[in-house]
Amino acid sequence: MQRSLSINKKQNNLIALSKKKKLRVAGLMSGTSADGVDVAIIDFGDRLKVLAFDTYPYPESVSRAISKLVNGQEQSAGEICHLNFVIGEVFADAGLRLCKKSGIDINSIDLIGSHGQTIYHNPAGRRFGKKLLRSTLQIGEPAVIAGRTGRMVIADFRPADIAAGGQGAPLVSYADYILFSDKKKNRIIQNIGGIANLTWLKAAGRLEDVIAFDTGPGNMIIDHIACLISNGKSRYDVDGRIAAKGDVNKPLLKKLMQHKFLKRRPPKTTGREEFGAVFSNIIFHNAAQAGMKAEDILATATAFTAESIISAYKRFLPDLPDEVILCGGGARNKTLVRMLRDGIYKSKILTTDDFGINADAKEAISFAILAAQTIRGIPNNVPSATGAKKPVVLGKIVQG
Repeated sequence: MQRSLSINKKQNNLIALSKKKKLRVAGLMSGTSADGVDVAIIDFGDRLKVLAFDTYPYPESVSRAISKLVNGQEQSAGEICHLNFVIGEVFADAGLRLCKKSGIDINSIDLIGSHGQTIYHNPAGRRFGKKLLRSTLQIGEPAVIAGRTGRMVIADFRPADIAAGGQGAPLVSYADYILFSDKKKNRIIQNIGGIANLTWLKAAGRLEDVIAFDTGPGNMIIDHIACLISNGKSRYDVDGRIAAKGDVNKPLLKKLMQHKFLKRRPPKTTGREEFGAVFSNIIFHNAAQAGMKAEDILATATAFTAESIISAYKRFLPDLPDEVILCGGGARNKTLVRMLRDGIYKSKILTTDDFGINADAKEAISFAILAAQTIRGIPNNVPSATGAKKPVVLGKIVQG
């Protein structure tokens, strides 16, 4: 009898949340840079209000373990299993720390949307008999997050889109449409995380008009080369200062721009499998052996990110936008932003900060929005962006 009452209580809680007009949601996110957990707490109803945001770096041991996984070093099933629960603990702790720091009662949060940590994403797919199966894997056990916080958790957003025939990315284009669509202006929301991705929002357009895809490398190559140059002392090129001292090697840039991913038509998504440590090491060591200065190598890597973004606009979009709205860590790289301005000077370049949304927080906010729509049973993928055959509700629900 007691167990039956407990089940009914949880069902009633789920129904009650699905009917609430305003939800308080925490979004937890760690991207391809795998440097820590972004946490945003929002109130989401007719309008969105950001209540708190912060980033909590991974413990060094966790960063090393993730790096081994995503860079192709063999790990046992036991190690991956353990790391799944470790990251769940780290995510839960990050959410609790932000609540304490901002004075928000954890019990006032209706639900948590957790992207988790991607350790493998294969949009190209592999054969299974006569079928081609795409796959993706995010870790950061949601049951641990729910258990530690006492909150309902929605996690693992990508698989449902893949099961519907999509590539499981990009997913934040749904939130971009809600946050930034405009009746008069064509806009691009350009995220520059480890990988760069865009969302094209047609003026007065519908959700079905959205175009979104990964443009190629974001900070991933830049960060890796900055780390090599500094012998591990710097994880990234602060404000693009090192690159600003260098000159772009045009022959090397031209060669990099021949990468097959850049020519592939959308929908498309990519990750460390194409632009990670292996690719970055080849660029750095070949350039160094050819006698290039360190700052010139980094300037060229930065130009590669900028040119791949600009090329995507010209190749795959109906027109250049009225406004480009930057977010992600790359929005803080002044050299990269300058290169973008030089390449698309007809478009006004802004950041999400100009709209009251911290450029570093936008991804975490996006997964909070996705979670809110999931609990309401509202389809929240964008088939025109991912290639899915139909709209689906994303995520798996874990009761707190």
